Amino acid sequence: MESNVLPDSIRPQRLQPGIGFGSGPTGTLRSSLRPGVTVPIAPLLPSPASLSASSGPPPPPPPLQLHSLYGGMGAGLGPGAAGHPGNPAVLKEAVEAVVRSFAKHTQGYGRVNVVEALQEFWQMKLTRGADLRNGALVVYEMVPSNSPPYVCYVSLPGGSCFGSFQFCPTKAEARRSAAKIALMNSVFNEHPSRRITDDFIEKSVNEALASFNGNREEADNPNTGIGAFRFMLESNKGKSMLEFQELMTVFQLLHWNGSLKAMRERQCSRQEVLAHYSHRALDDDMRTQMAADWVNREQSVASTIAQELASTERELEDARLAGRELRFYKEKKDILMLAVGQLSAANTATLPSH
Repeated sequence: MESNVLPDSIRPQRLQPGIGFGSGPTGTLRSSLRPGVTVPIAPLLPSPASLSASSGPPPPPPPLQLHSLYGGMGAGLGPGAAGHPGNPAVLKEAVEAVVRSFAKHTQGYGRVNVVEALQEFWQMKLTRGADLRNGALVVYEMVPSNSPPYVCYVSLPGGSCFGSFQFCPTKAEARRSAAKIALMNSVFNEHPSRRITDDFIEKSVNEALASFNGNREEADNPNTGIGAFRFMLESNKGKSMLEFQELMTVFQLLHWNGSLKAMRERQCSRQEVLAHYSHRALDDDMRTQMAADWVNREQSVASTIAQELASTERELEDARLAGRELRFYKEKKDILMLAVGQLSAANTATLPSH
């Protein structure tokens, strides 16, 4: 069944992130697709190795690593250097160099207050016309702890997330550490080489074709994995890599949750899925639906959530110490914790009254 012959009332139901269990092979259709926050979010470039030539939407890429964004942009930032937790000294040196450079060009002398500088950077972008629908506020989140090391996360206005990457003996130091890595990424993201251009798209598609021994016809066919990859890049021409990563996080979560597979089983075309979720922000409604799917899995197989949560926390810790963009891991953890809350509420509601 093709999507263009379906009634309008059915299409949005098929495109919901929820999987549904126990209602047949196509899953349970939600009663409606709530639009949620429809801020257009532009997708960071997926690795060609993450593409799939199989039917349905291509699996999303792993979260972008620091070295894949900024490799070659400074001394010591070769492949694997800054993006690997085995090189904390290199990462620290690179971050400090960017902060010093930023201070020199904005203040001219003295130590820069990185927390203030990061906020001022995004406020400047907003003042100069950046499309920040939710404003320029930078949000910090401390991980609850009564003793060091302290950990802090910072979310940028577009949704990207970074965390303190050093051993931080105080909460203030954790906040500064998170601000440093976020400022570094914010500054580098403004470089012209971080924009998706025609040349960049062509090079990326050719690399994908070479990785999968594909041919040019695949790249020109939007029904193939590589064709969909090209479609997403061309749809976001002119956007920055960090903006692209923000959109790709949505597809990563849909893939992790099993939602892309469920949509494929509901006869959703790849183009339909890409077009819909390329213009839908990750909102509380989507998180709640994904959490409900994990509750269903837990009820089918005990300890499913605990195992996935333990794995996610390890991934988040490794990525944080490596200086990577963290939103995918952070959102996974938040969704799983939401599922724990839903499960606890459901169990409490079914307890016998005395």
